[in-house]
Amino acid sequence: MALTHSAFTVTFLTGLLGLAFNRIHLLSTLLCLEAMMLSLFVGLSLWTLQLNSTTFAAAPIILLALSVCEASTGLALLVATARTHGSDQLLNLNLLQC
Repeated sequence: MALTHSAFTVTFLTGLLGLAFNRIHLLSTLLCLEAMMLSLFVGLSLWTLQLNSTTFAAAPIILLALSVCEASTGLALLVATARTHGSDQLLNLNLLQC
């Protein structure tokens, strides 16, 4: 089980490092967030299977539903940004301008 635990920990940390250091495009940022959510889903699913309890069985599904909401909101922001600014580069965005 230690190999599985370390595999999803490395996946989460890789997504976190990609989020921290790859700030060129909004799409790459969204992909890093999805990788982190997918690793959390796998980890929570494995934890639920280890416990053999039905009380935590809905937790991975709820996390997956929240991940889908986050992805749809991110894609809507990506489309809105591409329409207003012409690209999805994060350098073009300025939060101080209206």
